[in-house]
Amino acid sequence: VQLVESGGGLVQPGGSLRLSCVGSGFVFSWFAMSWWRQAPGKGREWVATVSRGGGQTNAIEAVKGRFTISRDDAKNTVYLQMDRLEPEDTAVYYCSTGSDWGQGTQVTVST
Repeated sequence: VQLVESGGGLVQPGGSLRLSCVGSGFVFSWFAMSWWRQAPGKGREWVATVSRGGGQTNAIEAVKGRFTISRDDAKNTVYLQMDRLEPEDTAVYYCSTGSDWGQGTQVTVST
């Protein structure tokens, strides 16, 4: 199993980023996929999940209305569209099948 995240970077408050995570070595469409994050000095925090097939999504209250999780099973890819970013969103973002993790991508929101 391999999960590879990309799309992180430095953005100003109020800006947007789209994270991508490509999975391989497993049947991607069989799994609900999630994004997690870990801010400096804090534990890992669940951010959002998209169901198998993409029909259902859920997210923490802190990002609802700003972040959108989606998936493209034809591309074995899960996305996290992040809008109206805030400094508090600064973290390393990971995608996960629930039992496997990617290496993470850094998101920094700062002036």
